[in-house]
Amino acid sequence: MSIEIAVLLIVVALAVGAAVSGFISFKQGIRYRQRTAEAAMGSAEKEAERIVEDAKKTAETLKKEALVEAKDEIHKSRQETEKELKERRIEVSRQERRINQKEETIDRKLDNLEKKEETLQGKLKSAEEKMAEAERIKNSQLDMLEKISEFTKEQAKEYLLSNLENELVHEKAVKVSNFEAQIKDDCEAKARQYISLAIARCAADQVSETAVSVVALPNDEMKGRIIGREGRNIRTIETLTGVDLIIDDTPEAITLSCFDQVRREVARIALEKLIQDGRIHPTRIEEMVDKARREVEYKIKQEGERAVLECNVHNLNHELVKLIGRLRFRTSYRQNVLDHSIEVSHLAGMMASELGVDANLARRAGLLHDIGKALSYEIEGSHVQIGVDVCKKYKENADVIHAIEAHHGDVETHTVVAALVQAADAISAARPGARSENYENYIKRLQKLEEICTSYDGVEKSYAMQAGREVRIMIKPEKINDEKMVLVAREIAKRIEDEMDYPGQIKVNLIRESRAVEYAK
Repeated sequence: MSIEIAVLLIVVALAVGAAVSGFISFKQGIRYRQRTAEAAMGSAEKEAERIVEDAKKTAETLKKEALVEAKDEIHKSRQETEKELKERRIEVSRQERRINQKEETIDRKLDNLEKKEETLQGKLKSAEEKMAEAERIKNSQLDMLEKISEFTKEQAKEYLLSNLENELVHEKAVKVSNFEAQIKDDCEAKARQYISLAIARCAADQVSETAVSVVALPNDEMKGRIIGREGRNIRTIETLTGVDLIIDDTPEAITLSCFDQVRREVARIALEKLIQDGRIHPTRIEEMVDKARREVEYKIKQEGERAVLECNVHNLNHELVKLIGRLRFRTSYRQNVLDHSIEVSHLAGMMASELGVDANLARRAGLLHDIGKALSYEIEGSHVQIGVDVCKKYKENADVIHAIEAHHGDVETHTVVAALVQAADAISAARPGARSENYENYIKRLQKLEEICTSYDGVEKSYAMQAGREVRIMIKPEKINDEKMVLVAREIAKRIEDEMDYPGQIKVNLIRESRAVEYAK
């Protein structure tokens, strides 16, 4: 037990000794590091003081250099400013001298002007005195002349003017007559020149028309098929179209006769279609006639567009274009009205160009001058008045309307365009072979015959046939019954006898037909 305690004591003593020895060593280390740090801090403070001293010396040097440079710069600026001020003072003094010189010059001029003004005032005063003296002398002379001539001033003036006017009357009359003769000769010469030039440039073909059309047949057997059983086919064609079919000994041909070219064209197209189709019976004939009418309407539109394009006329109402196309199927004294209108348009345009007038307006008026003839069969009145009304309806140019109204001399011409259209119309109509008076009278007789028939209430259509020897009248069955048909036929025949002159006799043929149509769907 004592050994263990002794060992324990020894161990404790060793541990205490080791701890005391370590503590002493640690304390010595701390003191060493403290002395080392204090030495380093002292050297650092010295280095810092040295750097500060160096910086102060450098700053002083830079400050002195900056002050020197600033003084040099200020000195240079002061010298430049003084130089500029000196130059400006010199310029100002120069301008002052110039202004002073101008002021002196102006003063001298003002003095001269004042002297001249004084001189002029003296002269003006002297002139006024002389004028007053002259006026007194003039008045005294006039008083003396009035006493001598026993005329007052106004009376003498009137007397002199009357004598002068009487002397000049003869002179004026001679000059006016000379001018009129000269102008008339010049105008006639120029008119002949322009007209001859226009005629030479517009060398149109003869455009006379006939009243018949010929349809070629593939063989003579087709004639019998066209006639039909007991003539029903040919009667249907004539009833629907109002055209005479002349079937004679001419081989492989049928002649269509009608004064109305539209009807004749419809019949020709329908008959050609029937011949091509081969099925010829009343129902098929009606279908072909309807198709032919539509085709003719389309052709009318095409003819109008062609005429407008050929005449170089723009911005026409489309309804007017259609009416122009209808002129293709109108004649005037056997002259085709559309060809005549195109010819007048060209002639008027060429003469207008020679005169320096608006050629476009002249061509437009020439193309439209006979537009009333497209409706003259349907509307009462002269073709001139109808044309004027139609063009007013479609807001046509006022000069064009005046040209239409004056182209037959119904009103006095007020414009050059109207006079040119009048002249061009006469030139076109006067061409050899262009017109035939007898043909026109024949056409008018047939038109009059149809107009009398269609004027009765209840008449739907009327067709003059057989060169005017027969008229076929289609009546409305709901308005005229079978008993009244006899009375209407007698009235029409009596009116034809009273109002028309015609060779031979005219057969009045009334046709009353009732139809009921329905479609199975």
